[in-house]
Amino acid sequence: MAETSQRTRNPRGQGDRLRLEILEGAARLLSELGGEEGLTIRGVARAAGISPGAVYQHFTDKSALVKGLIEYEYEQISRAMAEAGGSCPQDAALERVRAQVRTYCQYVVDHPGHYRLLINHQPLTTPRAGPMIDLVTRVATAFEGCQRAGVRLRLPARRAAVLVFTAAHGRVALWHASGEPVTAEALLDFVDEVVWLVTE
Repeated sequence: MAETSQRTRNPRGQGDRLRLEILEGAARLLSELGGEEGLTIRGVARAAGISPGAVYQHFTDKSALVKGLIEYEYEQISRAMAEAGGSCPQDAALERVRAQVRTYCQYVVDHPGHYRLLINHQPLTTPRAGPMIDLVTRVATAFEGCQRAGVRLRLPARRAAVLVFTAAHGRVALWHASGEPVTAEALLDFVDEVVWLVTE
């Protein structure tokens, strides 16, 4: 892995910017490694172009860093899904659902290490919380928009979202696990088929 050049020191009072740069460096390293197992404070520091001590100012240990990275990755996926939905015409409610779920699938196809990080750290004590539940809620909200627009669903909006998201999530997981030669476009077409199945 190539060493990154030393970054320019942030002015005093810009700690949030440094924290973001650490998370961005960790995300780049995660892409190179393909998983969190090889993540280290020292490695992340190199990726961000700072000293390990600067990382420790924001993250006390690797567990804290991983937690911050999960939040960062969720924000990236959530923002991408929101932008995909927002790019659809106002009267294209069902297209907004498809665009958001397709964006989720494309993101996890393009970032397998990031995907594994998210699914491996779902909360066990609070099963109704966590990044994945929040993403399902986003899709449910989009389905509610479909109903307001007059699109008829075969299931209540929340159940439709769970079915579509679970199917898409499972299909991508199967693709990752098997290494089968299925194109990303075929996976996205699968999303369209599942969305079609929950509408009348």
